[in-house]
Amino acid sequence: MEKQDTLDLFEEQGKFVKGRPIVTIFHNEQNLYTVLRIRVDETNHPYEDKEAVVTGYFPKIHEQETYIFFGEFKDHPKFGLQFHTNHFRKDMPQTKQGVINYLSGEMFKGIGKKTAESIVETLGEDAISKILSQPSLLDTIPKLPPEKAKSLYDTLMEHQGLEQVMVALNQYGFGPQISMRIYQAYKDETLGILQKNPYQLVEDIEGIGFGRADELGYQLGISGNHPDRIKAACLYILENESIQNGHVYINAEDLLEQVKALLEDNKRDQIDYQDISNEVIKLQEEGKLMGEEKRVYMPSLFFAEKGLVTNIHRILEQTEYKDQFPESEFLLSLGSLEERLGVQYAPSQREAIQTALMSPMLILTGGPGTGKTTVIKGIVELYAELHGCSLEPKDYHKKGEPFPFLLAAPTGRAAKRMSESTGLPAVTIHRLLGLNGQEGFDHDDRSPLEGKIIIVDETSMLDIWLANQLFKALPENIQVILVGDEDQLPSVGPGQVLKDMLESERIPTVRLTDIYRQAEGSSIIELAHEIKKGYLPADITMKQADRSFIKCSTAQVSQVVEKVALNAKNKGYSAKDIQVLAPMYRGPAGIDRLNVLLQEIFNPNPDGKRKEIAFGEVKYRIGDKVLQLVNQPESNVFNGDIGEIISIIYAKENTEKQDMIYISFEGNEVEYTKQDLNQITHAYCCSVHKSQGSEFPIVVLPITRSYYRMLRRNLIYTAITRSKQSLILCGEVDALKMGVERADELSRQTTLCLKLQESIASGPNAGENQESIVPKGSEGESSTEVMSYEEQFIHEDPMIGMENLSPYDFM
Repeated sequence: MEKQDTLDLFEEQGKFVKGRPIVTIFHNEQNLYTVLRIRVDETNHPYEDKEAVVTGYFPKIHEQETYIFFGEFKDHPKFGLQFHTNHFRKDMPQTKQGVINYLSGEMFKGIGKKTAESIVETLGEDAISKILSQPSLLDTIPKLPPEKAKSLYDTLMEHQGLEQVMVALNQYGFGPQISMRIYQAYKDETLGILQKNPYQLVEDIEGIGFGRADELGYQLGISGNHPDRIKAACLYILENESIQNGHVYINAEDLLEQVKALLEDNKRDQIDYQDISNEVIKLQEEGKLMGEEKRVYMPSLFFAEKGLVTNIHRILEQTEYKDQFPESEFLLSLGSLEERLGVQYAPSQREAIQTALMSPMLILTGGPGTGKTTVIKGIVELYAELHGCSLEPKDYHKKGEPFPFLLAAPTGRAAKRMSESTGLPAVTIHRLLGLNGQEGFDHDDRSPLEGKIIIVDETSMLDIWLANQLFKALPENIQVILVGDEDQLPSVGPGQVLKDMLESERIPTVRLTDIYRQAEGSSIIELAHEIKKGYLPADITMKQADRSFIKCSTAQVSQVVEKVALNAKNKGYSAKDIQVLAPMYRGPAGIDRLNVLLQEIFNPNPDGKRKEIAFGEVKYRIGDKVLQLVNQPESNVFNGDIGEIISIIYAKENTEKQDMIYISFEGNEVEYTKQDLNQITHAYCCSVHKSQGSEFPIVVLPITRSYYRMLRRNLIYTAITRSKQSLILCGEVDALKMGVERADELSRQTTLCLKLQESIASGPNAGENQESIVPKGSEGESSTEVMSYEEQFIHEDPMIGMENLSPYDFM
């Protein structure tokens, strides 16, 4: 298609504005979002101004070039009329003389007028598009040295390649933001990669699933049992099972079934099991998935599990801690500590402290009120006394020595609680390991941490990736204490690290069972332990000093929450004191709806005079309680941290010419531009998962039948144990009872327990050998075997038809 024909086609499809950039107002290097002011040469929109503001996703824009931007004008409530760009291209010369003048201009070093004339004479007035599509044509130009030919092509690609790619991606149906993400990944190879294997997008580009790549594949004539299509489906299912359901592996037969269902979902294709089996084997040979017996793993999860086992084995092999202090010395020091602190440790707590100090590793587990915090403080104090070391970090800084105590937790709030209870510095695990902006870590096996003893709290929140990274960074001769509640929810990421470690029975463990806070009259603690056993107390609906139950329907939940919040506010409580927890985001009793309601109670803006910024349908105001959704290590803020908006500065008030929000996370002030606001959400109400590692004075927990898919014992247990002083349940008693009686049916598929048992029984390399993960048998054998399994599955599973849903769909 000729260039003018293409322009005419776009004119028919929508609006355009043509002009040369005057100034770049804003440019984000990460996602390439750009705001430009241009001098308008031409437009097919009734727009008469000589200048216009253009927004979109662009690479570096050259002010000496003229561009054609395609999109539409929109009236911004604050900044006025702006042209929102879908795609763009450079305005190229249309005549021979125009092309000659362009190629002999300042942009192309070493190309004079004679050389430009030679290029146009040889290749014609469409020389530029020919060179871009076939750079070898430059070899036919008389007297053009190879180095100048390469420089010419590279400059054309820099100035023209992206525009061609963006136009093509737009025709394939990709929006500007995702198109820019694709281009950033593949650069000038983008169109070649997409046309050769569009399913590569599933592996490489975040936000593109199998369905979108499959649509593109179908447009390009790739369908049915094409190897690339089957491989992409296999990798997609494997990753989805890990990220959505927390599995470390998937059984080979399950993988075959799910891949077949996915590939046949369009009703166009029939796929044979043997074809899938063949591609799974090839993926294994390529190292894109790992096989062990009949289990299939993502490589990162396979090696994380294996690495964690190796390093736990390494820690446990340390022998110097056993009997390092005579028992008489230990008991004497313990007695002295009890007298100094004014406490008396129970037998199980004494056992925990002694095991921690006399073993290379200890797991300390117990429910709320069992004294885990008391034991942690005892371990720290007694370690310092027995080893004759100081608990003051400054004493080590003066000597240039590392502080021997490392205290960490998965979230900032849990680390803060740990620091408050021990008087020692505690940080998030990410910060301890030195997570950097590229999602790498400063500390690993080549650059280990420095310390003598490490205590990690809230270990139930550790996924297999983070646990492996932590243990990989532990130095030789360090004592490890892991603290957690085995009955809480598992990690959001893949694995069930604490549960598997405990079930392996290969790591020294002390379970605290005596409840101490119950003696202080805490009915919340009593309720938690009864729920842990799988039943509700008879007095669940009776008002207690620290808890109550308000009966209501799903439709009434928002009214009840509103009344509770207003009552708390009238009594002097702030949004920081009261935390509403809900299992789901959507619906009339969902997190999104409740956040809107609670913002109007705790931080209203009735006259519209307070500063606020709209992001989609959400309005953020100074004083809002917000939740961080992603790790931002460069600012020392991590997923799950709760902060408060302390300042809003509008674009017209700063030199950056863009809206800015400043959020304080426990005194750590972090700057956000408007484009960054997808990293936060309101936190007046949050999910139970996001609340892990935290405690709040007042917790409000709605429980209704509409939450059915989410209601399980460990979720309810985790939610109510977030409350320190007051728990307000609201909803339907039968829904609460049903949830408490439902153990976690979504058991995660992991092999950490098995590998720990094998490794510690027979050495760290046990169970290492891999074998084929799918039966290779004769043609058709696999299909018969799997269909038989499928029939049995349909017969037995009452949730058939809902297999694509999981709790994580609602997080």
